[in-house]
Amino acid sequence: MANTYTQIHIHFVFAVKFRQAIIGNEWKEELYKYIGGIIKNNNHKLLAINGVSDHVHILIGVRPVQSISDLMKNIKQDSSKWINASKFLKNHFEWQEGYGAFSYSKSQLNAVVNYIQSQELHHKKKTFREEYVDFLEKFEVDYDEKFIFKELI
Repeated sequence: MANTYTQIHIHFVFAVKFRQAIIGNEWKEELYKYIGGIIKNNNHKLLAINGVSDHVHILIGVRPVQSISDLMKNIKQDSSKWINASKFLKNHFEWQEGYGAFSYSKSQLNAVVNYIQSQELHHKKKTFREEYVDFLEKFEVDYDEKFIFKELI
């Protein structure tokens, strides 16, 4: 759109279904590149991506050409199909329903990128659930405990 200027930075967090620790170290970089391609193909800018075996963090410069929910639907749907077609796992792969989306100003981006890049170190001290609830509380997002990412029981 001509004469439309924006600066929108969103940090997305989403988990493997039932928070199963199944994203393999041997293929996670390929996954991140694939997700980066989805983001680029949807006319957004990938600023950082990383995660651990049960969830992913993405920082995106979002362009106002697509809703956040449609972007996340594309990322999760297309990457799930790619993981399953690549046969990285014996069983069917799915992302957990839902996601977190948190906005940041340009002055905060370096800190967010550093946070995302240090996920492995960060999760030696804190579980995904603790991290996610911390985000919800920090951003003052009302939430219901029963809808926090479910674990396999």
